[in-house]
Amino acid sequence: MIVTLIVLCEIAFWVLLAGGLTLRYVAKKPRLGAAVLLCEPLLEVILLVVTAVDLKNGAVPDWKHGLAAVYIGFTVGLGHSTIRWVDARVAHRFAGGPPPVKPPKYGMARAVHEWRVAGRWTLAAVTALALLQGAVWYVGGDGDVASLRSWQQTMLFVIGINLVIAASYTVFPKRGPGREQEQEQEREQQQEREQDTKKVSGPPG
Repeated sequence: MIVTLIVLCEIAFWVLLAGGLTLRYVAKKPRLGAAVLLCEPLLEVILLVVTAVDLKNGAVPDWKHGLAAVYIGFTVGLGHSTIRWVDARVAHRFAGGPPPVKPPKYGMARAVHEWRVAGRWTLAAVTALALLQGAVWYVGGDGDVASLRSWQQTMLFVIGINLVIAASYTVFPKRGPGREQEQEQEREQQQEREQDTKKVSGPPG
């Protein structure tokens, strides 16, 4: 049941995203589109409640409950950036918006980008860790929590990998073909920062 619900939540996420952006850019109803996108967090709430009820009813914690926590965590950490990524491309394609800003390729600009990516993945993993720990406490000391602990170890690995990747771009920055290319990357980085300041937390509206 839990796995089926996770699949349904993922399908519903993309259906709501497609519907919200269609209303915003194709139907020219931005407020209604934003309202649809604001429904997406409800999917994670439903999954969290169903998982908690399943455990309360005596279900033995296994990989499925861990997967639910990980799915919620990654939706929290990566869901907003996914919406922004899709929104920028739909706006460019259907509403005459500017071309999506490409990530910088060289130098410290690339390092900053990688740290931002690592930050999002770390947020996702930390959220999952917190939910998994909550499940461990919820089950209590007498329950079998080995599968939940295994998911926690995986999340720590995810954090470590992302930090190593970001640090490698900082310690060993990728060199561009020349000064002109570096200036171009700096301009792209500035555009990315400007776009971030224009986005409010939550779905685009």
